[in-house]
Amino acid sequence: MDAEASSFETSEMLGTFLSSTPLLKEAWRVCSTATAMGCGAFVVEQVGGVGYVAFSGVQEMPVLGWDPNCTILAPLDAAGHGLFAPLTRCYEGEEPVMVHSGVLHRFLHYHLRNDLQSQIHSLLAETKSIVITGHSIGGSVAFLIALWLLSYLKSIFPPQSVLCIGFGSPFIGSESLSRAILRERWGGSFCNVVSTHDIMPRLSLEQSLVLTPLWQALIRFWYTSMISPTSMNFANLQLTEEGKAWLLSFAAANMERLVQAGEGSGGRLFWPFGSYLFCSYEGTICLDNAVSVNKMMHLLLRTGSRNCIVEEHLKYGQYVERLTHQSLKRSFMEGDPPESSYEASLSMASNSIGTYQQVSIALMAKDCLKMARRIGPSPDQNAVKLAIRLSKIAPYRVEIEWYKACCDKSAEQRGYYDPFKQRGISKRESHINMNRIMLAAFWDDVISMMDRNELPLNFHRSLEWVIEESQLYKLLVEPLDIAEYYRSGMHRKKGHYISNGRERRYEILDQWWTERVVTEKLGNRRTRYANLTQDTCFWARVEEANEWLDKIRRKSDPNNLAFLRDRLNEFEAYAMKLVEGKEVSADVLAKNSSFSSWLEEWTALNRTGLTQLIPSWFTQRSIRFLVPCWFTWGPIRFLVKYLGIGLQRFDFRFHVEPV
Repeated sequence: MDAEASSFETSEMLGTFLSSTPLLKEAWRVCSTATAMGCGAFVVEQVGGVGYVAFSGVQEMPVLGWDPNCTILAPLDAAGHGLFAPLTRCYEGEEPVMVHSGVLHRFLHYHLRNDLQSQIHSLLAETKSIVITGHSIGGSVAFLIALWLLSYLKSIFPPQSVLCIGFGSPFIGSESLSRAILRERWGGSFCNVVSTHDIMPRLSLEQSLVLTPLWQALIRFWYTSMISPTSMNFANLQLTEEGKAWLLSFAAANMERLVQAGEGSGGRLFWPFGSYLFCSYEGTICLDNAVSVNKMMHLLLRTGSRNCIVEEHLKYGQYVERLTHQSLKRSFMEGDPPESSYEASLSMASNSIGTYQQVSIALMAKDCLKMARRIGPSPDQNAVKLAIRLSKIAPYRVEIEWYKACCDKSAEQRGYYDPFKQRGISKRESHINMNRIMLAAFWDDVISMMDRNELPLNFHRSLEWVIEESQLYKLLVEPLDIAEYYRSGMHRKKGHYISNGRERRYEILDQWWTERVVTEKLGNRRTRYANLTQDTCFWARVEEANEWLDKIRRKSDPNNLAFLRDRLNEFEAYAMKLVEGKEVSADVLAKNSSFSSWLEEWTALNRTGLTQLIPSWFTQRSIRFLVPCWFTWGPIRFLVKYLGIGLQRFDFRFHVEPV
């Protein structure tokens, strides 16, 4: 069955459910506390088993773009130190992840505060879930703090639950940021609560806005009212009716530009991510489709007036209080009852955001909700289809396993990496190559479906076949991808495989395997060699080691001979550790494999050519011996001849002085 079992539109139900939980009320409470403490303040609290971190809605002016240098999008990796490493990984053809430079500046300010760092780590140790929240610009800062925390927790399994709630927070990043968040499956960790007529979350804080006296007057009034709500006085607002109309039209034009650009436009446009909870006095709806979010924000703003732009940004406390006590309404304002449950749910959603009062807007809002509805199979259905598809391509993998077994038993004793790399016009190898390509297409499709949220949230954790099959594929086929990479000469065009040629699917499959909880007993060592080498990039390391060895042999880089030899020693130690732990398969140790050939040549070079390297070698050691010139070279040649490579293990430095 291709269609979803239920066509009920769920945005209103999701919104009501979220409103009924204590999360919104508690998040707003700590937000208000942080804002009342003044500019740049933050609050850390623990309520039961949940930790709350809230940032003041009043932030330093540069974050709003008053400094012209803070109004542009900046690369997220400008934060440095790998703070957002999972998000800033760029693959070929992808745009870099961009964020508002002013908000990034504020994030770095908070990240450097030891008091905030220590309190967050205390929450990580004492709670199971963390809610990061903020009002206005404080919510934008909270989004980046949450992204940093999710990046930090990615290496910890099982990771702690992180939820970020913003109240009326403006856009902070480009569409590339939204895609990166979806790719990491973090979209469900973000919720921006948006009033139907608040202009702040509909703005990109561009220089053409924030430098105007109109905006400066509005933001000053907001800040004063947020710090002290009881002293709010509209008489202090230095904004004319014409000024309000201009700000409203500016926000509407910004949203219209996003709606017209549509998804995939890229460039330097700001873009929403996560879920948006649209709230009014009638109820709430929740949307997570970015295109639908943009259209809904544009439509709802059209139902407002110039006076709404001032007070709506200050009403979130009222909305939250009302929504948490509001019961689920199942009534229809006008006309006959809808004919289907789907039409009924659309009417409920339309009523919840107050669009029923304007017929033309209500019709467009319903169209927007229909567009947001998932089209096609559900995530669970897609997972089942993938399992069926995998069973159909399983023979491709089995044939590669057969090919490896044949190569392992071959009289040539070369394993299966080298014959595939050095293949000529062979029907057998050509067939295996096609199998390799077909399997790669399947796993690339799996990754793409995950990027588009078309698979269950815990797809790679909850289904055993995903982990087992993906790991088997990676161990078996990646060596063939490496062989093809070096066979086609791509290393000469792009650089070595590990740094420049590894496909994204392998990096993601690595993450899946790393996240898996594997319980190993102490002393549980392998008693025989693995069926497949556990380091899938081992042959790429061999290729690099062969290049280093060739440079030493040809002395093509005399200034770096000591450095190259150290790298070779490191690789030799690493490879021997794998061999001793039986983490390699028999093909690695085959008599005529490229690894065995490398090891033989490296050992021979150490035995016969070390005397030629002694001057540069000595300069790298830490212990100095003063010996006469006539005494030095005889004993050294004796040691080289009879101890061979054992000499390099000692940490000596000889200083030759003339007699």
